[in-house]
Amino acid sequence: MLSNLKGRNFLTLKDFTGEEIMDFLTLAAELKEKKKKGIFDKVYQGKNIALIFEKTSTRTRCAFETAAHDMGIGTTYLDSRVSQIGKKESIADTARVLGRMYDGIEYRGFGQSVVEELAKYAGVPVWNGLTNEYHPTQMLADLLTIKEHKGDFKGLKFVYMGDARYNMGNSLMIACSKMGMHFVAAAPKKYHPNPALVQECKAFAAASRGSISFEEDAMKAAKDADIIYTDVWVSMGEPDEVWEERIRDLTPYKVTMDIMNTAKKDAIFLHCLPSFHDLKTEIGKEMGERFHLTEMEVTDEVFQKYAEVVFDEAENRMHTIKAVIAATLG
Repeated sequence: MLSNLKGRNFLTLKDFTGEEIMDFLTLAAELKEKKKKGIFDKVYQGKNIALIFEKTSTRTRCAFETAAHDMGIGTTYLDSRVSQIGKKESIADTARVLGRMYDGIEYRGFGQSVVEELAKYAGVPVWNGLTNEYHPTQMLADLLTIKEHKGDFKGLKFVYMGDARYNMGNSLMIACSKMGMHFVAAAPKKYHPNPALVQECKAFAAASRGSISFEEDAMKAAKDADIIYTDVWVSMGEPDEVWEERIRDLTPYKVTMDIMNTAKKDAIFLHCLPSFHDLKTEIGKEMGERFHLTEMEVTDEVFQKYAEVVFDEAENRMHTIKAVIAATLG
């Protein structure tokens, strides 16, 4: 029931049951349909939320701001240049101040401990827009997209290609295990998630009749997959030796048409974006010149073939974030 979500923090999908996740998705679908029809319920007129962005983002910021605007909610954007969080003011004190002024707080940044501490002291709902460990708002967008294209989750084979150690690999494993999907991480062993989290997700999967597995052979992993998913291999600012190592280790897991043709005929491809599928960005061009590549984690051929689904997924950030705000604001 949506009433059970009022006042809740949204920090990781580990904190929610499969039924509660479905409640978020059902509400997101309803809000999406209303927006398409031009129906906007300004039910939260007079509410205000703070958006803390220690890491910049296009989709997360735009999704929170447009979602809030549609509901009559005011937003204040705080990035690392203007926020004193953790610098002149402790995280706990920042949470206490913002909790007195705002009705909800979004945080996008580094350690999960930061968003957890904000939630501990704020006294209002805190939403995780991304940390090093988890990316739960992206998961709802991914799940809504899968639901729209596949109808259901139970029994679907979901294959994640690439580095599964951080926020995307962790969160996708959690999401799949909660919703009864068969999650496969296709990566070298050293790129597998934390063993403790794997065991936790295996328990979730046992309850939902899903499964968690790992495969070092990309083609074997892709066989009969319903969903193939990938993400960028390297974060901006990491040194050349990290790029070189990741490119060397993960190139066998690049999503190519051979990979997609090994999956089911009606398989879909997903990517959380941005993507290095070509060299049409400053960083993409630099990447190409430094490492003699024309694409990285996915070929341009695959990306363009499945672009409509990928951009459905990007649009769904807005609708699912709107659902999170609407469901959890007191």
